[in-house]
Amino acid sequence: MRLYNSYSQQLEQFQPQDEDAPVSIYVCGITPYDTTHLGHAFTYTVADILIRYLEYQGRRVRYVQNVTDIDDDILRQADEEGEDWHALGNRWTRHFIQDMQTLNVRPPEFFPRATTVIPQIIEMVQGLLEAGVAYTAAGNVYFQISRWPDFGQLSHLPRVEMLPVANERGNDPDDPHKRDPLDFVLWQAQHPGEPAWSSPWGMGRPGWHIECSTMATHWLGKTIDIHMGGADLLFPHHECEIAQVTPVTHQPFARYWLHTAMVRQAGEKMSKSLGNLVMVRDLLQHYSPNALRLYLGQHHYRQPWSYAEDELAQAGQLAGQIEQAVNHVDNERMADEHTPLEIGVLERAFVAALDEDLQTPQALEVIGALTEKILQAADDGRSVTQAQQTLRTCCQVFGLYFTDTPPSATGWMRHLKDFAE
Repeated sequence: MRLYNSYSQQLEQFQPQDEDAPVSIYVCGITPYDTTHLGHAFTYTVADILIRYLEYQGRRVRYVQNVTDIDDDILRQADEEGEDWHALGNRWTRHFIQDMQTLNVRPPEFFPRATTVIPQIIEMVQGLLEAGVAYTAAGNVYFQISRWPDFGQLSHLPRVEMLPVANERGNDPDDPHKRDPLDFVLWQAQHPGEPAWSSPWGMGRPGWHIECSTMATHWLGKTIDIHMGGADLLFPHHECEIAQVTPVTHQPFARYWLHTAMVRQAGEKMSKSLGNLVMVRDLLQHYSPNALRLYLGQHHYRQPWSYAEDELAQAGQLAGQIEQAVNHVDNERMADEHTPLEIGVLERAFVAALDEDLQTPQALEVIGALTEKILQAADDGRSVTQAQQTLRTCCQVFGLYFTDTPPSATGWMRHLKDFAE
């Protein structure tokens, strides 16, 4: 299998760091205040397909996805709604989990919230201070990018372009305590009325970037195989993650960086500020989970795309045809009179498509062709039992299901209880 590594900006053959150990995967999770829109669903279904395909290949996976439960956006939203920040985060996380259950997205093995690793975050910040790449000011701790010459090797952005992008994505260039406008917060001193935790630098809370770095290394080790997230996280978030880990571990943080493209609505990036979010739960009132999974899979993970309801409707038609093919029962007398349907070529084409940087649109074309062959062969009275099993297996890689209850729903229950009201 070859995957496009954002770090090298080229396709690379996937080779885990340890063939005898599970493939370690970290996917940046939600900030729970506006879930679950189509962009969220795209990222997490892509990760789901990758994980399922690795398992299809016979590999084991150790998967971590975080919840950023303390963040400026959450505090702002809680203040606007007059709701406790913790309760708001729990409510939206439950909403997200329920959507993932319905879409049959596999639960991560570990689903930590940032506030559960405060001691580990403090330890990592202390390590960065000791490494000489961070400094303190007025109860805050900042990463000093001038002390880390490798800053920018993931994003490949020239320095002149970094600050505008960072400012769009949460950076405060006017912070008077910074030595450089691009320096980023590792630990933020408490503001009046905000939640805070005790630290060697006073009461405060962690910065956004250090939360993910800490959770990834805590559960997956110093170097992880695959780090994933939306393309909007490549800079500054993922760039900062690398800068926070490598000076302390002196090892590569992630071996492969995968980024999912942005989903747009009427040509604009989906965002709460623009009021153009397409919510998964609204779509599921009119289309089946299988239809939505097929629609998402028809877009390659690195190509930006715009929501189009007519395309979703077409995916719904395909979902119906697949279900018909899967549920067909051979007429034993007629089936015995014909040779079974041969589908080896299609099965190999399915594997070849996913081996080439998860070309899900091509893989779904194979599923569509296999579906047509099964329906036609069934009409001709040929045995399709073996072909149906292959179709089911291919559909499982895409998270499709043909039961009343999504198979992955039960696995999410142990995480759901952690976010009770």
